[in-house]
Amino acid sequence: MGKLFLVATPIGNLNDMSPRAVEILKTADLIAAEDTRNTIKLLNHFDIRVPMTSYHEYNRIEKAEELIGKMQSGMNVALVTDAGMPAISDPGEDLVRMSMESGIEVTVVPGPCAAVSALAISGLPTGRFVFEGFLPNDKNKKEREARLEALKNETRTIIFYEAPHRLVRTLEILVKTFGETRRASAVRELTKVHEEVNRSTLGELLEKYSLSEPRGEFVIVVEGEDPLKILEQKRSEWSDISIREHVERYVNEGMDKKDAMKKVAAERGIGKREVYRECTD
Repeated sequence: MGKLFLVATPIGNLNDMSPRAVEILKTADLIAAEDTRNTIKLLNHFDIRVPMTSYHEYNRIEKAEELIGKMQSGMNVALVTDAGMPAISDPGEDLVRMSMESGIEVTVVPGPCAAVSALAISGLPTGRFVFEGFLPNDKNKKEREARLEALKNETRTIIFYEAPHRLVRTLEILVKTFGETRRASAVRELTKVHEEVNRSTLGELLEKYSLSEPRGEFVIVVEGEDPLKILEQKRSEWSDISIREHVERYVNEGMDKKDAMKKVAAERGIGKREVYRECTD
């Protein structure tokens, strides 16, 4: 039984290619690449002479089945994407899942990742973050609206990917969702000659790129919502009803009274004893 190797490749600067990544690609039996025309440049640079096959969004299921058959026969397959870590916002996730379901060992050769690199230099909080990849386009408005609605009160730093031709439209949507004053960074062309980090607000970024044509691949890093602001909003939502009525609302929905009191205490930002006292008087 062969293995599946997930091999990270440079996101711009070829010097970021790790010695282990080169070794794995040289010793693999087959390299599955998102775009063989791009990957051949990388292979030629490191004098890697291993057969390639295409694995991308439009053949991910059929080709995954074919690759699994090859690994079951003993071949080692290395998966690469055009840049960065395969299987992250990438059809490689299907190959990973199907390989594991087929009992094939999957291992990773870590390396460059645009999302984490952009987060590190964004100047925004890095301790807790969420990765959203590319937002759905205008053809999938309902899915996009649902995702953004779920992010409205997200307190962690949020990371998006975006192509230059969609950047302005995406910034318009983010301004509508989070407001003009939300801090954000637009990071483009990471590790390349024209690497650029614009640290500002969503409103100012929208103004900037509306006036100058965006170029290069972008990572947009958005500051999370202030937890204290969310707490104040929740307190305001429940100010029109008593603590007892608040608890009863959840109990009437089928929640255990003890759990309801805990939830009410959290939502109002008060102690559980105060809630208990109000409900037992």
